[in-house]
Amino acid sequence: MKTSATSEGETPSRLIDARIADLADWRGATLAQVRALIRQADPEVVEEWKWRGVPVWSHDGMICTGESYKSVVKLTFAKGASLADPSGLFNASLEGNTRRAIDLHEGDDLDGDAFKALVRAAVALNRSKAR
Repeated sequence: MKTSATSEGETPSRLIDARIADLADWRGATLAQVRALIRQADPEVVEEWKWRGVPVWSHDGMICTGESYKSVVKLTFAKGASLADPSGLFNASLEGNTRRAIDLHEGDDLDGDAFKALVRAAVALNRSKAR
């Protein structure tokens, strides 16, 4: 996994670590779980910290963001509308032509295998467009 320094002087990975620790509730645990699944799906993933506090995972382009709100952790896939989602993980931002999102609420179970397949599909799409 690669990282790059931010304007705050910290690596994005450390900033994501701090965000997870700061949340200190189900949202932190959910973000940590999602991050682990992304790293398992793509060991070459690049962690970034954008827009003053949004974790971003990329590989030859953006894969997804991981935003945390009061009642939801939102995983927005930059090119989600172009991805097959046979397990039906996408449940938000369905009306757009580009992005799709997965909203996770407290107590939700995320199908790890299906999520990793979605991450791998996003990476494959990014790679195909990078050529």
